[in-house]
Amino acid sequence: MKTLRNILMLMVFVTILTVESRAQLQNQKFAYVDTEYILKNIPEYNDAQEELNALSQKWEKEVKAVYDKVEEMYKAYQAEAVLLPQDLKKKREDEILKKEKEAKDLQIKYFGSEGELFKKRNELVQPIQEKIYNAMQEIAETKNYAFIFDKAAGATMLYANPRLDISDEVLDEVGTVMQTVRKEDRK
Repeated sequence: MKTLRNILMLMVFVTILTVESRAQLQNQKFAYVDTEYILKNIPEYNDAQEELNALSQKWEKEVKAVYDKVEEMYKAYQAEAVLLPQDLKKKREDEILKKEKEAKDLQIKYFGSEGELFKKRNELVQPIQEKIYNAMQEIAETKNYAFIFDKAAGATMLYANPRLDISDEVLDEVGTVMQTVRKEDRK
């Protein structure tokens, strides 16, 4: 009898929790943004991207030049290898390997996970992303949004009501701390 009473109490408790959580969910407000759209409409971000692309191209050329030198050294070695004594062969092979390591190290220096491009991207883009995040947080708190989804982040959104898109509001809020494209000129 006591067990039956405990089971009934548990069922009542679970029912109350379910009804309460459903009521809370119905009161929640949702919105979404398109961060690609937001970023395209911030000139400072576009300038940062152009600077990063220019640096990347410059560094790619530098790395390629070293790899080209490795290839040149290797071709010269292959052409002369038959005529070289063993100690000179070993010396040339070591020089080629050293140059190849230099090229790989340079590539890691510029493009590695902690490389110069990564650092420069953090320096230029992270402050912009923080301003966008702060603007979204301000809007969420002001308008009482429980969730703001990002349409551009690869999250699967099969349908999104345009009325829930607050991307322009975020741009307007970001516009209070940095330059954004005028509302009528946005893409």
